[in-house]
Amino acid sequence: MTMRRGDNIREHCLACTGGLDSATVGGAEPRKTAIAGILNINKPSGITSHDVVDKVRRASGIGRVGHTGTLDPAASGVLLVCIGQATRVSEYLMEGRKKYEAQIRLGISTDTGDSEGKVTHEAPEVNTTREQIDQALNHFRGPIQQLPPMHSALKYKGTPLYKLARRGIEVERSPRPVEVHDLQLIDWSPPSIRLVVECSKGTYIRALARDLGEMLGTGAHLQTLVRVASGCFTLDSAMPLGNVENSFANGLWSYILHPLDEALLHFQAVVVDQETETRIRQGQQVKGLEPLDGPFCRVYSSSGRFIALLRYEEEREVWQPRKVFNLHEGST
Repeated sequence: MTMRRGDNIREHCLACTGGLDSATVGGAEPRKTAIAGILNINKPSGITSHDVVDKVRRASGIGRVGHTGTLDPAASGVLLVCIGQATRVSEYLMEGRKKYEAQIRLGISTDTGDSEGKVTHEAPEVNTTREQIDQALNHFRGPIQQLPPMHSALKYKGTPLYKLARRGIEVERSPRPVEVHDLQLIDWSPPSIRLVVECSKGTYIRALARDLGEMLGTGAHLQTLVRVASGCFTLDSAMPLGNVENSFANGLWSYILHPLDEALLHFQAVVVDQETETRIRQGQQVKGLEPLDGPFCRVYSSSGRFIALLRYEEEREVWQPRKVFNLHEGST
């Protein structure tokens, strides 16, 4: 079998890697059963992430749809939605760093940690200086322990915390490790501050606002939140939800979907011959891909079609298919 490193595989056949036709074939729209890809949606404030998924499901006619990281109803910005076989790579999208622009109001705390909650504390005045804010922010950079808010989707004995909070029930929670990779103060217009936060998955910006207010002695809550990036997907390239719905209604969905292997671009890639492709599609282990860095690699056919994600088993020195994709199934 012949194998080679594939540094520019996605450029070789961008449409094939997502299993999508980049245009209609023979003047006919491809069947929607062939849809597989990632939508980068600019979620508007005022609706839930689940609402967005429902709208995409109805617009696309596909039942297999899911998002890759909840945004609060009041928040807006990048929400990645996976369709069809792309739902199988959602876990890798969730692992990516998130970047936010947040406006925090000092002097007022709420029970939810944001502007939709009931006021629980109001300081008579806010005399905080920029220097004090900068000093306090130092405590929130890098690996930190963060206590999840009660108004969150985390579950306690099978029940989401926010449902307990709505009933006036507060349960004990354990701090969780998260990492704030970058935290910058970009504006201080008393009593509000604006921050840019780049962080790991599982980080609650509402909790960051709460903890910052406690450290400053003023109390605080999150006024507005915009997710400006999730992994390599940015707000600049995100589509308004209405445009996404119209694209499906007008048969233009293939132009707005990102190939599902964009969730895996941080793994190295190889091209394999037909014999090796057949073995991988049958779930068989393969050798001969060394040297490669990291425990995973992307595999493409000689035509540039994305085939599988493999995991290296060091003890046996073999590559084991972890996820195999049949992306051209059902396409025209």
